[in-house]
Amino acid sequence: MNASAKPAAKRRLLLASDRSDGSSELASILKAVGDVSTVKTEEIPAQPSRDLSGLVVDINLRSPESVQRVRNKLRGDAYRSMPRLFVLADALHHGTMQAWALGATDTISRPLQAEAILQRIRAAFPDTAAYDATDRGKTLNRGVEAAHAVLTKMFEKLPLGVPLTFDDVIAAESKILKAIKHSSLREWLTTVGCHHVGSYRHCLFVTGFAVAFAQHLGMREDDQRRLTRAALLHDVGKAFVPAWLLDKPGKLTDEEMAQVRQHPRRGYEALAAQGGFPPEMLDVVLHHHEFLDGSGYPNGLSSNQISDIVRLTTIVDIYAALVEKRAYRMPFTHSRAFTMMEGMGGKLDQQLLQAFRPVALGSF
Repeated sequence: MNASAKPAAKRRLLLASDRSDGSSELASILKAVGDVSTVKTEEIPAQPSRDLSGLVVDINLRSPESVQRVRNKLRGDAYRSMPRLFVLADALHHGTMQAWALGATDTISRPLQAEAILQRIRAAFPDTAAYDATDRGKTLNRGVEAAHAVLTKMFEKLPLGVPLTFDDVIAAESKILKAIKHSSLREWLTTVGCHHVGSYRHCLFVTGFAVAFAQHLGMREDDQRRLTRAALLHDVGKAFVPAWLLDKPGKLTDEEMAQVRQHPRRGYEALAAQGGFPPEMLDVVLHHHEFLDGSGYPNGLSSNQISDIVRLTTIVDIYAALVEKRAYRMPFTHSRAFTMMEGMGGKLDQQLLQAFRPVALGSF
């Protein structure tokens, strides 16, 4: 072997572009982490090569022709299991929505910042020569198992005085994020939807919707992690509510409803006493049933008193509850559930709800 030969790149990336410069600046950045082949969007192959790690798409997302061309190329199953990173010209809502509607698994934005892009590439694309679809199932199962381990400690151990630590959650979050990014929200929901314990299933649903929403919005990885942690633990207080009450098939009495409504405060108090949990997690645990019009509980917060992370968690919490099978009713369809939430008007952040629409309805 020639001593000066360049080592084989770990990633093989396909950069599809409709830009006149062929995205030369982006291609030069990507070469730091892999071998890059640049093609015009109409030249995206119908079947990707087996050693392809991922697809980077750099198009004018405001051009109907460009969008339709890429949609036609990615419509089949060939690219469904492959990471797809889209480049946004700016941070405007329209481009983000178009990218995720086209199947983006992550996004980056102009102006291009090399180090930030390389971090997203390393996170978005596996550093092996090929992205094996069989690994996808293993990744999904590892994510579900990691989330389940946290919920077991939360619902079964914590009421007995066994500590649930922030490190327990940290250990699970990367596997959860990777599972949903490299499979799909639909596969996550199908897998966790088989869980026989309603409280576990609900937390797993909420976590899946929250992660998919965070990735859909193009949140930074740190923010995705914060939301994952908060969603996973949002109902920790239900560990202190009798299981028979949570699973009661009929209508709750006023006294029973009052007992269930204690769960946000009981969860907050448990984690606060434990120590080590970030303020935004405690905020979500305590306030995920608050409404913008002040009609929620336990503190009757309203408007600007409710943080963004709580607003987002409230939306995915309600949506997950509506599309799940409950002891007292069958699940609502996804379209019906979304319409019901639109009908809640000023109780919810309606602008954020509309941003959630592609996640809620796009994969079902």
